[in-house]
Amino acid sequence: MLKVKVKVKDKRFLIPVPYAVLSLASLIITSKRMIRLINKAIEKDGGKFIFPEIERKDLKPLLQGFSKNRGVILVETKMKDGTEVVVKL
Repeated sequence: MLKVKVKVKDKRFLIPVPYAVLSLASLIITSKRMIRLINKAIEKDGGKFIFPEIERKDLKPLLQGFSKNRGVILVETKMKDGTEVVVKL
């Protein structure tokens, strides 16, 4: 399970993200229809970035690696205003 911890001023939030949700999100992001919608939104906004096509078979080893490496901290940031974000497997 991916755990996202956010600390803003005096409040703390813990957002658990199960691997099943990550797998479902990868299905949605790799669909051609979604990529087309994302690129249209970027183009409409005036951006020059193009969202690349990602195949599901390329993301599968990444998701499997997440479940094998539990406890690893992916992101840990602290802002000057006291905001902290930690993403942990």
